[in-house]
Amino acid sequence: MVFRSLAITFLSAIILIAGNTSLQLDGHIDGDVPARSLRVTLFSVERPYAESADVDHHGDFHFRNLAPGNYTVAVVRDGMGEVRRTVVVSSAVAGNSGVVHAIIPYNSTEAAANPAAGTVSVHQVSIPRHAAAKYADAQRRLAGRDPEGAVRSLEEAVSIAPEYSAAWNTLGVIAFQNGDDSRARDFFRRSLEADPSAFEPLVNMGGALLKTGSATDALPFNQRAVHDRPEDALANVQLGMNYFKLGRFDEAEPYLLAAKRLDRAQFSQPQIFLAEIYARRGNRAAAIRELEDVLEIRPDGPLSPSIRRNLAQLSRQ
Repeated sequence: MVFRSLAITFLSAIILIAGNTSLQLDGHIDGDVPARSLRVTLFSVERPYAESADVDHHGDFHFRNLAPGNYTVAVVRDGMGEVRRTVVVSSAVAGNSGVVHAIIPYNSTEAAANPAAGTVSVHQVSIPRHAAAKYADAQRRLAGRDPEGAVRSLEEAVSIAPEYSAAWNTLGVIAFQNGDDSRARDFFRRSLEADPSAFEPLVNMGGALLKTGSATDALPFNQRAVHDRPEDALANVQLGMNYFKLGRFDEAEPYLLAAKRLDRAQFSQPQIFLAEIYARRGNRAAAIRELEDVLEIRPDGPLSPSIRRNLAQLSRQ
């Protein structure tokens, strides 16, 4: 299987859920197509990790030995498209069982708007088999939690095929997750040069530029990402955050709302930005609702103590 590299955003560094507990994710796909036609991939937001799992005829799947954090579940049907949702894996969510339960919807209409993982453009069909084999080896190494080995295989892949956009993008994601923002931007740029139509490096570049404070530079990337995939939660939340950072709050709001509608648990937490917008407008009730939503999704998140303090302050006003 060919994995599509995880798309990222600039807040991922501050939303890592602390702890070394090994947890399990038991998921169920609630869809309008036969479960046997689906496959599922799990991406870590904060760490270089991606792994696939089988979906049984009931629509169930399982991932074990997971570190606490934010994960993206990608459900794919060949020839149709992909649905992605964020799942929070933490001790508070799992409870005493150590198992997080998640229901992932798979709607054919939504999936059709998002090309499936592994879909290649005309720029990528000529990738040599040897380079593709190196890329596949990198994905196996990521599943085995060997990011250094994955990087070596990806570097070999792009040395064989400098036009290998997906390999450049994956190098960028790993660099970003390791805190090497400059190299991440360089890799995303190389990925876009190899395939200007690719969505993943486009939205990733927008997120990387936001993280480094270049909101003005990031804006055209995030605008184009929403234009290309208007129903993508990450594209919407990043454009909303982009407008927020530029002080254009009225323009930010609809994209943040769209992101929440598409993926309520989205790892960039659009509710926090919405709460700030509503608080600035003097709408305390709306701000409180957004912050309470964050706590319901991430009761033990690193931002939870400050959110509880903000809620207490808003309630006293």
